Amino acid sequence: MDKPKETPADHKMSNSEKDSAKQTFTACLLNAAFFGALGSSFLYGYNLSVVNAPALYIKAFYNKTWVERYGEPIGEETTTLLWSVTVSIFAIGGLLGALSVSFLIKIFGRKGTLLLNNSFALIAAVLLSLGETARSFEMLIVGRFIVGVDSGIALSVLPMYLGEISPRRIRGSIGQFNSILICLGVFVGQVLGLPEFLGRESRWNYLFSFLALPALLQLCVLPFLPESPRYLLIERRDEAAAEKAFQRFLGKEDVSEELEEVHAEARAQENLHVVSVLQLLKSPTVRWQLITVVITMACYQLCGLNAIWYYTNGILREAGFAESVLPYITLSTGAIETLAAIISGLVIERIGRKPLLIFGFSAMAVFFSLLTVFLNFLDSMSWMPYLSYISILAVIASFCSGPGGIPFILTGELFEQSYRPAAFMIAGTVNWLSNFAVGLLFPFIQEALESFSFLVFVGVCVFGAIYLYIVLPETKNKTFMDISQSFSKINKIPIPPPCHEMELVLDSKLDANGKEQPVCKIESSL
Repeated sequence: MDKPKETPADHKMSNSEKDSAKQTFTACLLNAAFFGALGSSFLYGYNLSVVNAPALYIKAFYNKTWVERYGEPIGEETTTLLWSVTVSIFAIGGLLGALSVSFLIKIFGRKGTLLLNNSFALIAAVLLSLGETARSFEMLIVGRFIVGVDSGIALSVLPMYLGEISPRRIRGSIGQFNSILICLGVFVGQVLGLPEFLGRESRWNYLFSFLALPALLQLCVLPFLPESPRYLLIERRDEAAAEKAFQRFLGKEDVSEELEEVHAEARAQENLHVVSVLQLLKSPTVRWQLITVVITMACYQLCGLNAIWYYTNGILREAGFAESVLPYITLSTGAIETLAAIISGLVIERIGRKPLLIFGFSAMAVFFSLLTVFLNFLDSMSWMPYLSYISILAVIASFCSGPGGIPFILTGELFEQSYRPAAFMIAGTVNWLSNFAVGLLFPFIQEALESFSFLVFVGVCVFGAIYLYIVLPETKNKTFMDISQSFSKINKIPIPPPCHEMELVLDSKLDANGKEQPVCKIESSL
């Protein structure tokens, strides 16, 4: 049988496929990913762990301030309440930040919102650092709230920005910078909290002064990097700026194919402006994408890792470790988390999002179950605490292998441009409400169920793994339109025939010789 004759258009398409297959990380793209995450997700991770080391000193400061004001020691219940508020108000601030994202990015854009967000980090650093000097525990509480707002904005805007600037063949790896810098922030918070550094009664306020450094570094670098080209072209209608942004991010001069794909998406959505949250909730075309994001983000928080971070020292004390070695054991957990996140970022484009998520949740369920068994036999064998510790490390590594970063990547991938801001607002709301619920309720669950409390998280992890196995399609190396069409069947939306969607929105264009260009032969790196 004769082979089909290759047309010039086919030849051009195959060449572009080869070019896109050779896509690599440019210096501009890496700088945007690293410094964008440094002043955003790094601060979120840092604030998750930084309150562990100085907890006793902060409670002593609360008591000292209370005595100076009221002439009597603070009650144990009041101390517990103030400390719980100090920890949990971080999540309330995060919720407020997530709810404000859609409004902020409409005015300031993706990059502009990240830059503006640094003001919250700087204000929080001042309040948290000077609270002890001013004899005001209220400043610490307000500071934790403000840095929560910073984190809420960052965890929505940064994944959106990274997803829109990345070529599709490395979109997952770039998106994992968010997770890697969260883990690195946790690790740095643990290192600085050691007694050899800032984890002393005379230095604990400097732990919070450190918040200003990543924010200042981002302010020094990010202004010189481009805005999201998709945002510039679709929402700002600035083709010249979008072209320059593509050229810098992709490291090449000819970005006509990338521009044409975004043009096609823009024309397809010409009469569809950025939708509101209510419109997104009502839209049947993205119903299962929204359900998937909500469930994945809820499992991200409710799978139990934040319970380990907030109460790591208490869990390790119950496991039988001496008080003097607790900071160093906690440090090793942060190192394992960072290493697992880096490995996940290196393999995500080979293995895919779906297998990593399912493996992560399934492995967490196994190791949480083992941890429960080991905690119940602590007194029976001298080496049982070490098995408990190994189980904690395994839970952390399993989380960071997929569930720790991929939910943020999925939120950007499952929705096209007009739906994306509202989707991130809903995902952020679910994320922070779940975060608040774990921080508030886990101490009571632990008190009621004792060593069986982690079985609650086993159920969450098993449910997440089963749901993702049944519903989630693989999204690696797919365009945003391809991903949307993957949900057409479950959403009961007719799948358009090949190129039909493009033909509806692309006008016939003539090349330099006056010949009509094919509208269906479009291949780009996005």
